[in-house]
Order: sequence, then structure tokens, then C-alpha cells
Amino acid sequence: MKILIADDHSVVREGLKQYVKTLDEVKLIDEAIDGNDAWTKIKDGCYDLVILDVSMPGMSGLDVLQKIKERNLKTHVLILSVHPQEQYAIHAFKLGASGYISKDNAFEELTIAIKKIASGEKYIGKAFAEKLAFNGFDSNEKLPHEKLSGREFQVMVMLAKGKSITEIAKEIFISDKTVSTYRSRILEKMGMKKNAELTIYAIKNNLIE
Repeated sequence: MKILIADDHSVVREGLKQYVKTLDEVKLIDEAIDGNDAWTKIKDGCYDLVILDVSMPGMSGLDVLQKIKERNLKTHVLILSVHPQEQYAIHAFKLGASGYISKDNAFEELTIAIKKIASGEKYIGKAFAEKLAFNGFDSNEKLPHEKLSGREFQVMVMLAKGKSITEIAKEIFISDKTVSTYRSRILEKMGMKKNAELTIYAIKNNLIE
């Protein structure tokens, strides 16, 4: 099994690498220091599994997932997250992730997650499983951001982080006009008028750090 570990923290990458090395199935391990580096290696390489951090400089883990989906690449992706918000897990699976676990429990669950994914199954960490079981993917009482599509959610998070329309367009390879259209749609769906409201909402709901 050929694995890519993508995380912007060298200590985390090294810890994951040393742990993954102990698995018999693993033959080769590569590293990526951020989202852009991860995408460059994924599109040019052929990995059986990518262990991908959600929050990284440049492209986020969800951005990378979106690109994998758009290119219809067959790479399996296991998402690592510090976010308690289960909505990240929902969007990750909608974008094609094979697994989602909390960084807090990563080493406890990594072996099980990798084996399940390798066998063609999906894996969701215990930190999120109960929340999803109660809230579901189609709860009638949705929070405003839960009404967004995967791409809208992606753009909303970037806007909430203070990124400009031009910056977003360059990062996800769409036009400024398309980003503006997404912005208008996002604000309308969420009942807001300004980007500052998105930022306050995202912080309050643990969607950004």
C-alpha cells in the first residue's frame, strides 16, 4: 500500500509516519507539508490512501477532496480533523472521503480505519459517529450552513476566513464571477448580508479556528 500523509505540522506527520510504518500492508510513505503540496503529489502520483488534515495553509483538506472528486481520481482519503463540528464530516463524505477521524483519537483508530478503507469500506471515528447518528444527513432542523452544497460550504469557509473573491477564485480554479455568484447564494441561504456575519457565524459554530 502506497500512502501520502498531508499535514502542515512536522511533528504530526512524523508521528503518523512512524505509526503507519508498523503496518504490514504499507510499502511506501510520502509526505506533503500543506494542501497545495498534497494536491501536486496526488495528481502526479498513484496513492492507495491519502491521510489528509482538514486545516492546512493554502488549500484545505476539503479543497483537495473537491479536486480529487472533480478529476475522478480513485485515491482513498482518510480525513484527520480537530473540528468538533460534524458538518465537516458530512461534507467530507459528500466529497468522496473514505474515512474521517479526530486528531485526538488518531492513533487509537488509525489501524482500524486503514484496514476498513483498504477493504473497500468507509470509516467514521467514534467522536463523530454518535453525533451523525442523532443528527443524520437529512435532519429537518438544519443549521443555516447545513443548507449549503459542498462547493458552497467550501466557499463560505474561505469567505469567513477573510479571503477575497479573487483569492478564492485562484485557489479553487473558478472565475471571480462564479465566486461572486456563490457568495450571493450563500448569503441568501444563510439569511445574511455581509462577509463579517459569515465570519462571526463560522467562529461561533467551530467551522474555522
